Amino acid sequence: MEGPNPLAVGWSVLRALRVDKPGWLPTAPQPNYGALATILGEVGRHGVPALPGLLDELGRYTLEQSKINSNQLDRDGALAYWLNLYNAGALTLAGEAFATGKRSVLRLPGAFTRPFVTVQGESLSLNQIEHGKIRRFNDPRIHASLVCGSASCPTLRYEPYEGGRLGDQLDDQTRSFLAAGGATIDGDTLLLSRVFLWYGGDFVRPHRMPTFIPATRRRIATALLPWLSDDLLRWLQSSGRPAIGFQPYDWSLACSVRKPV
Repeated sequence: MEGPNPLAVGWSVLRALRVDKPGWLPTAPQPNYGALATILGEVGRHGVPALPGLLDELGRYTLEQSKINSNQLDRDGALAYWLNLYNAGALTLAGEAFATGKRSVLRLPGAFTRPFVTVQGESLSLNQIEHGKIRRFNDPRIHASLVCGSASCPTLRYEPYEGGRLGDQLDDQTRSFLAAGGATIDGDTLLLSRVFLWYGGDFVRPHRMPTFIPATRRRIATALLPWLSDDLLRWLQSSGRPAIGFQPYDWSLACSVRKPV
C-alpha cells in the first residue's frame, strides 16, 4: 500500500524536534524491562494475533515506564529506555490495527503523531520519541532497531535493549537487518531497504542526526560496510562499482520477533 506523504513526514520531523532534548548522567542504575521481555516472548511465539490480548500489558508497561526520569539514566541506558518505549508503542499500534481489522498501522488515525505517552510532564507521540529523542543520540544503528508494525520494517529483537549491552545489541541488530533482506543482490545491483533511503544521511553524518541533508547512494552503501555479511562484502569487492538501488516498502500489517542465534 502507499506510504505516508513525504511532506507530511518532513513536517512531522520538524515538529518532533521541538521536544526537549534527551539527557543522561555518567552512571546510573538501569530500569527493569521484565514486563517487555514477557511481551516479546509472546509475540515471538504467536505473532501479530497475540497482540490484541497483550494491549493491557503494553498499557501497563507504558505507564510504568512513563514514571521513569530518563534524564537520570546513563547515556546508553537512556537510549535503551527510549528504544524500548518506542517499540512498545509500535506493538500497541499493531495490536490496535489487528483488533480492528486494519491492513496497516497507517490506517489508524494519527498512528505515529497522536499523543502516546507523557514522560516528565511532556506529552509525546511516537514520531516525537523517534525524531526528537532517539535520533538525537547520534547513533544510526537505531534505524535497524525500531519497528513500525509493517512487513518491511526491521524484525523485533528477542529481548529488551539494555544500557550495559547496548552497543553489542545495536551492532547485532544492524547486521541481522541487513542479512535478513535489508541488503540484497539483484543481478549487478545492490538493493538496500528503503529505510536507508529515508535515513541514509544519519549513517553518513551521524554527528548531524537527525539530518535532513541527503546522501548519495554510494556513500550510504559505504557507511553500511561495517555491518554487511562476508558474502556481500566479497561480492562488492569482486563487482567493482555495482549499481545501488532501494527496495519498495511494504506497509502491510506484520510483526515478528527474531530468534536468538
